Amino acid sequence: MPVLADPVEVSKNHLLAELPHLEFERIRPHLVAVKLPLGKVLYESGDKMDYVYFPTTAIVSLLYIMENGSTAEIGVVGNDGVLGIALFMGGNTTPNRAIIQSAGDAYKMKAKDLMDEFSRGGKFHNLLLRYTQALITQISQTAVCNRLHTVEQQLCRWLLLSHDRLNSDKLVMTHDLISNMLGVRREGVTIAARKLSARKLIKNVRGTMTVLDRPGLEQACCECYKVVNDEYNRLLGRGMARTFA
Repeated sequence: MPVLADPVEVSKNHLLAELPHLEFERIRPHLVAVKLPLGKVLYESGDKMDYVYFPTTAIVSLLYIMENGSTAEIGVVGNDGVLGIALFMGGNTTPNRAIIQSAGDAYKMKAKDLMDEFSRGGKFHNLLLRYTQALITQISQTAVCNRLHTVEQQLCRWLLLSHDRLNSDKLVMTHDLISNMLGVRREGVTIAARKLSARKLIKNVRGTMTVLDRPGLEQACCECYKVVNDEYNRLLGRGMARTFA
């Protein structure tokens, strides 16, 4: 007999934590704990999705890959939601790559089991749709931010979104990886990080960025981060930001 998912660990995912007891117990046998190492690719563009993932401590980056190999992040999924929205939105393939940005834990669920519960039309169904709208807002705002705002502002937004989804002030990420996420040159990330370090907002040492001044980082950021957080709060009842919790 398979080991049932630990309710305490499962509740680290905000969507699963909101489920009524009956619905949680119905999906509980279908939740399988997995470890997600840094850099692991869960989906490539066009892949058929056999599972969805509910991160608890891991963060997944959604990337678009251009024909010349360049990349840009369009969104992040962490303990706020679920990876694999295409399944219940009418498709079974994804147009982007999903790669682990921050190593950690998650629960995976077979596509069929998810759709069986989704089709019941209960709280699970409503939560997934509301989260999808919040994610669409994040993706749309990321596109606007990447087009109109400075690299420094983009880096602030990226740090805040990641910080919200971690239980630590430290983000293990090189400037090369961040440049790939933001779709900018590495030199631009280095300059932006140096400016934030000079203002004592972050500490940047050997591939690790540590958030030192969260309120200051929010003030240095453009409006894009607040738009995303406010929409999450409107749709799901609470913002992701630690200062808004």
